[in-house]
Amino acid sequence: MSETVNPTRETTSTMITTGADVVLRALVDQGVEVVFGYPGGAVLPLYDALFKRNDIRHILVRHEQAAVHAAEGYARSTGKVGVVLVTSGPGATNTVTGLTDALMDSVPVVCLTGQVPTSMIGNDAFQEADTVGITRPCTKHNYLVKESDQLARVMHEAFHVARSGRPGPVVVDLPKDILIGAADYKAPDEVRPRATVRTTTPDPRRIEEAVELMARAERPVFYVGGGVINAGDEACADLVALVRETGFPITLTLMGLGAYPASDPQFLQMLGMHGSVEANRAMHDCDVMIGIGARFDDRVTGRLDGFSPNSKKIHADVDASSINKNVLVDVPLVGDAGAVIKALAACWREKGCTAEPEKLAPWWRQIEAWRALNGFAFRQEEGHDAVIKPQYAIQRLYELTKGRETFISTEVGQHQMWAAQHFKFERPMRWLTSGGLGTMGYGYPSAMGVQVAHPDALVIDIAGDASWVMNMQELSTLMQFDLPVKAFILNNSWMGMVKQWQELFHGDRRSQSYVDSQPDFVKLAEAFGAVGLRATKRGEVDDVIRAMIDTRRPVIVDMVVDPAENVYPMIPAGAAHNEIHLAPEAGFSGAISETGMVLV
Repeated sequence: MSETVNPTRETTSTMITTGADVVLRALVDQGVEVVFGYPGGAVLPLYDALFKRNDIRHILVRHEQAAVHAAEGYARSTGKVGVVLVTSGPGATNTVTGLTDALMDSVPVVCLTGQVPTSMIGNDAFQEADTVGITRPCTKHNYLVKESDQLARVMHEAFHVARSGRPGPVVVDLPKDILIGAADYKAPDEVRPRATVRTTTPDPRRIEEAVELMARAERPVFYVGGGVINAGDEACADLVALVRETGFPITLTLMGLGAYPASDPQFLQMLGMHGSVEANRAMHDCDVMIGIGARFDDRVTGRLDGFSPNSKKIHADVDASSINKNVLVDVPLVGDAGAVIKALAACWREKGCTAEPEKLAPWWRQIEAWRALNGFAFRQEEGHDAVIKPQYAIQRLYELTKGRETFISTEVGQHQMWAAQHFKFERPMRWLTSGGLGTMGYGYPSAMGVQVAHPDALVIDIAGDASWVMNMQELSTLMQFDLPVKAFILNNSWMGMVKQWQELFHGDRRSQSYVDSQPDFVKLAEAFGAVGLRATKRGEVDDVIRAMIDTRRPVIVDMVVDPAENVYPMIPAGAAHNEIHLAPEAGFSGAISETGMVLV
């Protein structure tokens, strides 16, 4: 959805000022405290106006892609809208990966892009790009402001669109003459957004249908995604109460980790391609599935015709277009996840429903049998000099950070899956990862945005060596702004997940996945003025992690891990949930399918 904004004055203006001042006043009135950006010719009027005020903090990134990821981290760890400011042409085009990432993962971001003067648009002017055309597929909405009278409305509307309904990124393209010229400012309460996004209240009849299915279920499971986290802390608390009240098991998607406490016995761990055996088998064998704030993506469903074949499916989503998009469901619930959870709980109580341990006992016995397979198992050799297993390093990181206000971001690859499996999240908004787009290079700038929002927290980017170098230039930003983000690099000298797929599905032909010229990460840290630490043996892991935690500066940890280790369990692409590859260390004794996959 895009819009070219043309004439007509809507309401009486409060005062005449410049377009740049209107933009900044709108940011302040929208509660913006931080902007992540990089200057250039087309936005210099905005930077000049920014120089004259001290109510907005600007974080100077080293690449525009990183600006969007930082805004994502800021938004996802606070619940606020993240804001980006970049120039025209390459400045704008460099944001596309971040914008697509935010769209896929439903992150509210407003990206302000400079543009050549309106009189030069379409003339191939210096640093001109069709930003609206380029970003149309990767934004929730975008604008090209061609009349100063509409500037205030567009600014306020952009925030409304970004945060309403299913959150997402919005681009506002700002020609230089609009920023320089006179403009009228209007406060948010003087503006009626033309692009409205309604959050639908769930249909009470559908809620009743859902509860009736839940009450009759013998093998139920809650399937919950990041939409519940987007709905806020209260929604997560209400979810916990509802799950415990029903006595049902619950599994979370990669994006939903933290919505339900990992230590709770009803939690089955993450599901999906590298999820737990108990979560995936519960999804496959359940008779009633209650999906809330998740979108049945392919990394969760596997082969669609083999996905939970005998269940009645309830699906709640704020975005009506997500329902029946990938999987046909029996009870659709359109509405904000928090509202749906409240409605389900209220109806459950009104009907006098209670947990029925005896009825659910056979289901829980089966789940415990699947748990006993220990699908996340790995073998760490004892002894000081033993090779470090990546899972062990993450487990020790988790244990040594317990009790601290800790946020974890990741890059994308094997390390991301190990982090999801072995770092346990008790609260929402502490886990930042790229789920839908799978963006290598996401984690480090995202952690930067989190640290800006939470200056006293411990913020760690769990990274792979191949992913981390994609945005390693942001170490310069961290040093300039005294942001003590920690990079915890699991260094195996491979593009690990690429290698794993080549090993398992391409005859072990490891084409272009070995990275044999990585920098010395310790020396690299020192070159930027940061702290570099390295562990190459099991006995060094704890001391290095403690030193990292105790250092109030940016730190790069080079954790040299076993390059042969793969991520298990694994459901291959195109397989069903009961066709799972397990590690040799797992407690499996069972059948093999005709395709050679483990049936558990």
